[in-house]
Amino acid sequence: MHTCTSVCPYDCPDACGLIVTVDGGKAVRVAGDPAHPFTRGTLCPKMAHYERTVHSPRRLTTPLRRTGPKGSGQFEPISWDEALTDIAAKWQKIIAEKGPQAILPYSYAGTMGIVQHDALHGFFYRLGASELDRTICAPAKGRGFKDVMGSTLPTAPQAAQNSDMIILWSLHMLATDIHFQHDVAAAKKKGAVIWCIDTYRNRTADTADHFIAVRPGTDGALALGLMHVLDRDGLTDKAFLKEKVLGWEKLKEKILPKYTPAETERLTGVPAADVVAFAHAYGKARAPFIRLGSGQSRYRNGATTTRLITCLPAAVGAWGKAGGGLLTSAGASKAYHKEIVTHSDWKRPGTRVVNMCRLGEALTQDDSIRSLFVYSSNPACTAPDQNQVLRGLMRDNLFTIVHERFMTDTARYADIVLPATTSLEHDDAYYSYGNYTIQCGWAAIPPVGQSRSNWDVACGLARALGWDEDFYKQSAKDLVEQLIASTVKWPCGVDQDCLRSGRPTPLTLPDDYNQVYATKSGKIEIYNDALTPALPDYKPLEEDKGELAFINSPDMRILDSSFNERDELTNNRTMVLFVHPDDAKRFDLHDGQTVTLQNERGEADFTVEISDRTAPGHVVSEGVWWRERIKGAHSVNVLTSQRLTDEGAGSTFYDVRVDIKK
Repeated sequence: MHTCTSVCPYDCPDACGLIVTVDGGKAVRVAGDPAHPFTRGTLCPKMAHYERTVHSPRRLTTPLRRTGPKGSGQFEPISWDEALTDIAAKWQKIIAEKGPQAILPYSYAGTMGIVQHDALHGFFYRLGASELDRTICAPAKGRGFKDVMGSTLPTAPQAAQNSDMIILWSLHMLATDIHFQHDVAAAKKKGAVIWCIDTYRNRTADTADHFIAVRPGTDGALALGLMHVLDRDGLTDKAFLKEKVLGWEKLKEKILPKYTPAETERLTGVPAADVVAFAHAYGKARAPFIRLGSGQSRYRNGATTTRLITCLPAAVGAWGKAGGGLLTSAGASKAYHKEIVTHSDWKRPGTRVVNMCRLGEALTQDDSIRSLFVYSSNPACTAPDQNQVLRGLMRDNLFTIVHERFMTDTARYADIVLPATTSLEHDDAYYSYGNYTIQCGWAAIPPVGQSRSNWDVACGLARALGWDEDFYKQSAKDLVEQLIASTVKWPCGVDQDCLRSGRPTPLTLPDDYNQVYATKSGKIEIYNDALTPALPDYKPLEEDKGELAFINSPDMRILDSSFNERDELTNNRTMVLFVHPDDAKRFDLHDGQTVTLQNERGEADFTVEISDRTAPGHVVSEGVWWRERIKGAHSVNVLTSQRLTDEGAGSTFYDVRVDIKK
């Protein structure tokens, strides 16, 4: 029996440090690494027993070939040689008849290690396949921040320990950023006041001193209302605005007068008195800190909304103050030269690009896509407009390969399923996007069954297609070593020996990292003449059909659709719908009743829970569940739209309206 270090591979901003106990080639215990500078020895409930996922009896352990109808889950085992030979032969036939762009890869962040996340990107560039625009999470948030701050590094989360006012804005911290709670608790001990802004009172809101419920999609109007009050009541940092900010006077003159407290209340549902009280607290705070989640960015106005919120720290001069600033997503990925793995230089000019949020359209509007290769994702469950996605996956002339650990909703529609490794079975290099820590995770145990990593699959497919590049003769460990060497570009240096050892490696930040702004003007750009409009303003959502706004929020037990394989995490409580008492009375509903939400895209069944956690006219569910975990035939994404955000071409998962029926 021995222990080794590792990293949580899931799409979470924390990237926890792990201590793995191994006995006889099996992981028998997973604990938090107390040496990690941000996660500090604790784990979320999902990862506390990661060994149950790694050694689950549900693991896929051999390649499979479909024997029954698509979606039936009927397969027979085959060898890896058979699987790779069959894939190569079918692809060569498709390429000869339709060209390489008839093949489409589909992947996202099932693993966040650089090697395994990007392993097949270069392969498909080299093949000449259609490209996938990977925008399903929160690119609008990144664009909104960049529109104001350029390439400036966001504030480190540990800085919040010195703040006297922490704002958790559209961030369900206990579900998606649990270790930031350490910093919040440290600040509270020093007297900090915690505010939470969200569309409903989730469990994170219960931990705050103040909660503000904002109408879905109106966070940008709230930000403008706050800035109106800050300016009106003399609470801005005039010296900072004059020296460090471009465009404040234009915003003040042309935009802010419209957003009085009364008008802000009309738009957002936040009482005018609360708008004023919040603005005064923010303007009088010594060093306010905003931890900005992604929820506000998943509407048609998502980038603009983030842009407006990003202006707030400039208004009060929070940047550069010890404990002040704003964190969207940390820039730890910049420590590595990811092109070592990705090879975007292999892209072919003029290649078709398919936005992953519009997979349903791509598979059903025409049949030019003849093969789909899915890895590190579960689009039958997680992609918007589920009905259209499933219709595409049912096509007889679509040859689908799924590389997976479990028989997910998507794997059931595959022609060939390939068994995938977990993070404890392969080598990789990791970074956090919620703090400034990087780490390597070396294989702790042998692959379970015949499972292979994304990188090994890329190499195997290259051989099956007759490619002879030296690139595909390397091991994952070779690539990790090159990534370690590439960290020399980090401005303050990286302890490569620490990184190579597998220990958590903190990235030292320049002393002035949040006082020097990496924008074209060298200032914070509230006014940005490269954009249309150059000044940000609130964009109201176009009203869709449907009596109720519907939001599907994160569930603390799972992460997107990951961890659905674990029976003990679901507790038989899935597809629960929070309904405000006023709406329950209006629609004559009672606790425990099954209702159907519907819109033009489809319908899904939920169990009613009458609760004042949500607001009238607004219903909420939590979690993205495999179809085997739910009562009806469809999960929440049957209701969501393939519409994209205003910038960044991101998903609009929260921009949904529905009708309700018993």
